[in-house]
Amino acid sequence: MNALHVTRQTRLSLTTLILLMPALVLLTAAPWWAGRADLRLMGEIALYMSLATLWNLLAGYAGLVSVGQQAYVGLGAYVFFALTLLAGVHPLAALPLLMLVGAGMSATAAVLLFRLRGAYFAIGSWVLAEVFRLTFAQVSALGGGSGISLPPAVVRALSDDRWMREAMAWWLALGAAALVIGVVVLFLRSRNGVALTAIRDNELAARSLGIDVWRTKFTVYVAVGALTTLIGALIFLQKLRISPDAAFSVNDWTAFVIFIVVIGGLGTIEGPIIGTLVFFALRQTLADLGTIYLIALGLVAIAVMLWAPRGLWGLVRDRWGLEIFPLSRRVAGLNEKGH
Repeated sequence: MNALHVTRQTRLSLTTLILLMPALVLLTAAPWWAGRADLRLMGEIALYMSLATLWNLLAGYAGLVSVGQQAYVGLGAYVFFALTLLAGVHPLAALPLLMLVGAGMSATAAVLLFRLRGAYFAIGSWVLAEVFRLTFAQVSALGGGSGISLPPAVVRALSDDRWMREAMAWWLALGAAALVIGVVVLFLRSRNGVALTAIRDNELAARSLGIDVWRTKFTVYVAVGALTTLIGALIFLQKLRISPDAAFSVNDWTAFVIFIVVIGGLGTIEGPIIGTLVFFALRQTLADLGTIYLIALGLVAIAVMLWAPRGLWGLVRDRWGLEIFPLSRRVAGLNEKGH
């Protein structure tokens, strides 16, 4: 007989789930089939995908348009260097510790920044990043304004074998991307995620329904801050050198991330993933053109905003109704044999 049931899954999401496990196995085995340069590029893609997914959670779902997320990228990197260089903490043990620092700092910053709205919040987030940059530039133990490199002893703490160090850097980047996307999907499917969507659609109406708007946004901001510090640490673990200008670069860690989300699709889980792939395809193709590369990125962003304001994935979803990570439940028909 014909039965109805409530589900989140679609045919595309089920197919993706089936293909996901062998794809993850293949990616995990990348150190055995990819070259060193390819491995570093793949790690960079995974980390940018994580940053874009986190920024999208803030701006696309919580309505917190931050232009200062480089604050937490740089914070994570500097705390990682401080823990490993000055405190003698093993690099792997330093990662959960710096996430706690990131959560604490973002919780403190939220108390101040949440007093601001709209463009003022965006400017405030940028000011926070500048305060962090100027502060760490004064820490002589971490190289001051010129920066510092990780000493060989810290690098060898990961492994004495160079191939294994490259492999571990890739596995950490891949694991971080899987963690970020998984956390975001689970959060948006939870009760807090439903509340967050309601706040995004109409904050006044959500408040009238009893949703604690401040607490929901605070939870998102702290979680994003903690995870962004982790990504920042992994970025500079790959680079092995840090400086205030590199760690708190608004161009590298915020402008490019916003570009990725805008062209991929703001307010979708799939958008940052698609946007990251498009961004790196353009970068690898046009990087030799110098400043023309940045002009081309700008033209692509303008074209997408004019002809696909919901982003590339938003265009696909609106036309064909496709969702790889469906969030809402739907009523579906099911043909069953039974009594």
